[in-house]
Amino acid sequence: MRFEPESTDGANAGLGIMRDILAPVKEAHPDVSTADIWTLAGAQAIQLTNFSTDVSIDVPHNVGRTDAADNATCPMNGRLPDASQGAAHLRDVFYRMGFDDKEIVVLSGAHTLGRCHVTRSGFDGPWTHNPLEFDNSYFVNLLSLKWVPRDWDGPLQYSDAESGELMMLPTDIALIEDEAFLPFVKVYAVDNAQFCEDFSAAFAKLLALGCPAHCQPSLDTAEEEKDFDAAFREHAMHGSLERMKELTSGGKAVDYASKDEGSGRTALHKAAFWGHAHVIQYLLEVVTDEDAKLALVNALDSQGDAALHDAARFGHKECVELLCGAGADLSIVNTKGKTAKDEASVSHAELCGLLE
Repeated sequence: MRFEPESTDGANAGLGIMRDILAPVKEAHPDVSTADIWTLAGAQAIQLTNFSTDVSIDVPHNVGRTDAADNATCPMNGRLPDASQGAAHLRDVFYRMGFDDKEIVVLSGAHTLGRCHVTRSGFDGPWTHNPLEFDNSYFVNLLSLKWVPRDWDGPLQYSDAESGELMMLPTDIALIEDEAFLPFVKVYAVDNAQFCEDFSAAFAKLLALGCPAHCQPSLDTAEEEKDFDAAFREHAMHGSLERMKELTSGGKAVDYASKDEGSGRTALHKAAFWGHAHVIQYLLEVVTDEDAKLALVNALDSQGDAALHDAARFGHKECVELLCGAGADLSIVNTKGKTAKDEASVSHAELCGLLE
């Protein structure tokens, strides 16, 4: 969306305004991907326009998306829904993305917000009388009002016969003309809570479409905190500092001292084992409490190893220097009775001088 041809696709007309509105957020939080900012804004927009006292909306959103460097992977124009088409077109577009008929209908319910603008889509008018409130009014109107083709010089759209103030697009009318779509419309027209629940799930799926597993809404919420810390440790093991920062950029606090079940290894252990000095430097900087930092540096895994043992064992000089500078206890003995210096002496004697 930051690059052509996606940014200039007619189906995205007008979104440049929203991109500009969110630009200061990116400036204030440069470590957060633009993709995470845009998708989170979408999720929040749904939640903040729900004024019902009886129904709450919570659109699941997990961070971790990355931004493309250029337009090399931009799809060709014409793959977004065309409002002038019918049911077959809706299925062609949404089936390709993995959505079923129920999800097509419930996502169409997003039309309960906002309106069409002639200068952007060629269509004109709102779907409901309360276009800034997210509820099931769109479906209520679809079923309860009589829709007739609008007599004007624009593309085919429909007006309500009673007031002429509301509109529906051909793709909207398709929902009540198609026998497979219609039952879902009827359910949502009478059950706002069901609509909000189903929309939240489908919209969360849409926001995470094509994204890594850690962005998916299916992440077990009961295990969310554990999975969050585990993902952080995993990224530390691979030296993926950018990923580590993205995980913490959403405001959620990471437990830097958390350990793997069984092995008892921390993110610092993993970074030291693989020689990721830049990750060690980061961890030593973000843990600002000196007592907590010292405890992390000298934390032991199930084998009695501190991070220094790992760094010394595999000859990672820069890592050894960082850990020693942070107050690593050189006297710690692991379950094999070895200090970090003992480990270094096996294959990396050149480090022994740093470990005395």
